This record gives sequence, structure tokens and C-alpha cells, in this order.
Amino acid sequence: MKILYGVQATGNGHIARSRTLAKALNQYPQLEIQWLFSGRPKENLFEMELFGDYWWREGMTIVHSEGRLRSFATIAQVKLRRLIQDIRELPVNDFDLIISDYEPVTAWAAKIRKKPSVGIGHQYAFLYSIPMPRFNWLFHTVLRTFAPTEKSLGLHWHHFGNPILPPIVPVQPKPDNSANDYVLVYLPFEHPIPMLEELSKVQRQFIVYGVPVNLPTADNIQIKAPSTEGFQRDLVNAQAVICNSGFELLAETLAQGKPILSRPLAYQFEQEANAKALEQLNLARIVSSINAKNIHSWLKELPVPKRIQWPDVAQAVAAWIAEGCKRDPAELARDLWQKVVPRPTKGPTPAYQSVAD
Repeated sequence: MKILYGVQATGNGHIARSRTLAKALNQYPQLEIQWLFSGRPKENLFEMELFGDYWWREGMTIVHSEGRLRSFATIAQVKLRRLIQDIRELPVNDFDLIISDYEPVTAWAAKIRKKPSVGIGHQYAFLYSIPMPRFNWLFHTVLRTFAPTEKSLGLHWHHFGNPILPPIVPVQPKPDNSANDYVLVYLPFEHPIPMLEELSKVQRQFIVYGVPVNLPTADNIQIKAPSTEGFQRDLVNAQAVICNSGFELLAETLAQGKPILSRPLAYQFEQEANAKALEQLNLARIVSSINAKNIHSWLKELPVPKRIQWPDVAQAVAAWIAEGCKRDPAELARDLWQKVVPRPTKGPTPAYQSVAD
């Protein structure tokens, strides 16, 4: 089976999920996969060897500054003529199946040419009733039209009574038993200089990713360059994590049982919905701003970690694809949630029990 797999590369979460799924898909030699990435300049992609001779298209991305989504700037930067041309010229007829991790070029090319298509990603969970801010017609319109597919596998930290799958997370390295008195910080949507100034006021060591490495820092702050393996190693050895409310990093952090302080990107509906879900599930502390007061208060009363053991969702999804995507996604979801430890409780306010390290 020849598959064209499109990945939205605006953030690192989609790519991280795709790396994990690519390794699982590689176990099926009958699958011939061509990867395509869009939403980020090609020169800003890193550690892409796993995807072989991947394709790149400009696609669409978001514009943000100082911790908030800039809607008009996001719309203004879209090169609509280029996008339409890329959709029209994409050779989807050469493939048996199109898969989209919320990537618009592949999804729309498949829709226009009526090719079988599957959406795999967190955004497809929003097609169901899950925790969200008050109804936003613009977001729902964009959600349903940005990367539409015939079938979809939505991913979330909880099923909320819907046929949604658990997250796809990578196999993470074991802690090295070194002193883990530092806090891992990944806040790529914040204005870096004020954020670093706030961190410098807190008497704790911080390892920071997602900001320029040449920025001046205080003695308690270490800035590191992008690195998949380095980030994973620092994550498993950290005492706690401060991050925005993107989906994939939070899933990996929950798998490690790290306390989380999270600030959603303002006016970004997905992140605000994620923050609402985190609060409802009692999985993180949510704040409206990253400042020394909020960080100090959180560190002073670090909650008991909630470690969630996700099953091998990547392997299950890869097998589902290899078998022709015929199995009912609801059945696949039920089987996978049965393997989650601790299993999420039922009821109007679902939650996970605390699991001590």
C-alpha cells in the first residue's frame, strides 16, 4: 500500500508524534510511505532523517507574539494562491491512502480528488464533545475545513465518553538517577526576555528550550538548542515542567508523572481547550501568566505527580493502517483505554488518581 502522510509542522508536537508512528509503521514492509511536511520553513526542520526523502510544502501556519495568537496576522500571511497550487499539483492519485496529521495540503488534495483519507491527531478529537471554552463558531468552522478527512482518529488524555484514542507518545529514556532539582521550561510562545527575567527571580535551576540560545541569562538558567534526544533526557530527569498548553508535550509529561504548570497561548482555542481539560482532569495547574509569583507558589506546593501509563497507541494505529483502516475506530479506542493505567474514572468530572513516583 502506498501512503502519502502529511504532517503539520507548525509546532514540534505533530512531528514528535509522527516520529513515534513512523517507527511503528516501518515494521510493516508492505507499507510504502511518502512523508510531507508543511507549516514551517524547511530550513527550520531538524533531525528529520527518520522520514527519508520527505516532501515539503509551505502550507499554513499561525502567527503569535508575546504569548497570544495574532489572528489577523495569521490570516494575512497565508499565501492562498500558492496553497491552492500546491493542493492542485500534489500527485495524490499515485497513492492508495492519504493520511493527514492536521496537514491541509494533503487533506484537501485527497478531498478534491476523492481519495481515501484518514486524519490522525489531537485536533480531530474536537469533532466530539470534549472540554472547550464557550462555543466559538469561527474555530469550529476552521477546525472542520482546515484539514478535512473521510475518517479520523482523534487523540486526547481522556475519552470523555467518545471514540477518542489515548495519546501517541515515544518510548522515553530511563532517568539517569542524577540530581533532578531543575525545572524543564518549554514556552516557545512567550516573549523570551521577560520570561527569562521572571525565571531569574526564582531560586531554582531551570533548563529552557524553545528560545534563542544566544540570549543573556541568569546563573540559574541554562538555555539549550533544539534536540529531540536531549529534550527527552532532560524531561525524564526534571523535577517538574513549565510549558504552554500544547497537546503532545503534556502527554509525554503525564507519562513521566511530572507536576505541570501550564499557560495556554491566549486566543488560541485549542490550547485554551487543553487547559480546560487539564483543570477538569486535575492534571496540571493553569495560570494566565508566567511570572515569578505564580512559579514560586506552584513550586512551594508541588502536587503529587500523576503518572499515566499510556499503551502502545502507535503500534495499534500502525496495525490498523496496515489492515486497511477497516476496524471500527470506536472498537480500537475501547481496547486501548482498557490498557491505560490508572484507568480514567467515569462521571461528569473525570479524573485520574494520583500515582506516586
